[in-house]
Amino acid sequence: MALSITTSKIDEVIVVHLSGAICFGEESTSLRIRVKALLGEFQHIVLDLTSVTRIDSGGLGTLVALYASARKIGGDIKLANPGNRAKEALQITKLVKVFEIFGRTDDAVASFDRATART
Repeated sequence: MALSITTSKIDEVIVVHLSGAICFGEESTSLRIRVKALLGEFQHIVLDLTSVTRIDSGGLGTLVALYASARKIGGDIKLANPGNRAKEALQITKLVKVFEIFGRTDDAVASFDRATART
């Protein structure tokens, strides 16, 4: 199943809704291109993983690369709604220690407001 990518904006946060598989190859490339383009305009991005059916090592590598790109420009990428497979992949690879992961998209978006209020 190909990766479908749609976006929405909540306040100053872009939510990237992903549906399908995040795998090495075409899916990872399209995700990387789309999110890097968004980082040119927005620093706060939430990746909504609700409908992600599969994620492989290439997909995880893409998430890490995008996170690094966001941090490099003073931004951040947070994850929301990972399903069981995505959650398991993130736990096995210890990426749960790298990403802030939220059970709800709204909570991930709101966390940017809290972080801004602290600075």
